Amino acid sequence: MSADLLPELALIPAGEFVMGSDDADEDERPAHRVHVDDFFIGVQPVMNREYARFVRDAGHRAPAIYELPLVVTAGGADRERLFRQTGTPYVWSDFDPPDDRSDHPVTLVRFDDALAYCAWLSAMTGKPFRLPTEAEWEKAARGGVDGRRYPWGDRLDTNMANFLVDPALKPTHGTTPCRSYPPNGFGLYDMAGNVWEWVQDWYDGGYYVNSPPRNPSGPPQGTLRIVRGGGWLVADVRMLACSHRHKIPADTYSYAIGFCVVCSLV
Repeated sequence: MSADLLPELALIPAGEFVMGSDDADEDERPAHRVHVDDFFIGVQPVMNREYARFVRDAGHRAPAIYELPLVVTAGGADRERLFRQTGTPYVWSDFDPPDDRSDHPVTLVRFDDALAYCAWLSAMTGKPFRLPTEAEWEKAARGGVDGRRYPWGDRLDTNMANFLVDPALKPTHGTTPCRSYPPNGFGLYDMAGNVWEWVQDWYDGGYYVNSPPRNPSGPPQGTLRIVRGGGWLVADVRMLACSHRHKIPADTYSYAIGFCVVCSLV
């Protein structure tokens, strides 16, 4: 076992919490009580320097702009050009992340890339790493306090998360190093802003109506995946809310999507 590969983890204790919000988008309703067993979660998103060990050891393709995802090609030539332009600073050189970004969250990773990293980390450490479920992610993001809109409270605070305060600043904005902003009540960083984070569930807009009360893991199949937490590109602050569910095609990747890992035991 390679213990030195173990990320820093925080224990999220077993228990109930209120998932969703009645004062939000339809797919976030109804707010409902959910029991989640205890689990460990990375205290921050997977960083470039952590992902680099995976790329080198497993021979996995490095983060870069490859075949364009549906969310880009559907927007035509202008969107494709903008995607390539904005994504260029995040493209790796062979096995090396961009200069001065080793402690930034890894980006330009698809859902399948995140799964591959979890499988590699599990094999290398002997621990069962995976992506969080939606319920696990939201419980962790709330920091042990029910009913708050953001991980830090109900009021928007530009000092608590990395998001796009002014859309005009997009060309000079981007990811920030992990731990640049204060942690939530569980000691977790970047649960709002910086990068969106993949979760393991398929998306179903009506899932909360009949969601299991214990350890829900989403529908058995679907056509869309889910990312949580908002990213540095977010200008609509509703997307920073703990309850917000952002649905995207499974082939999506971008310079504002990363992931964190969870483990059921350590």
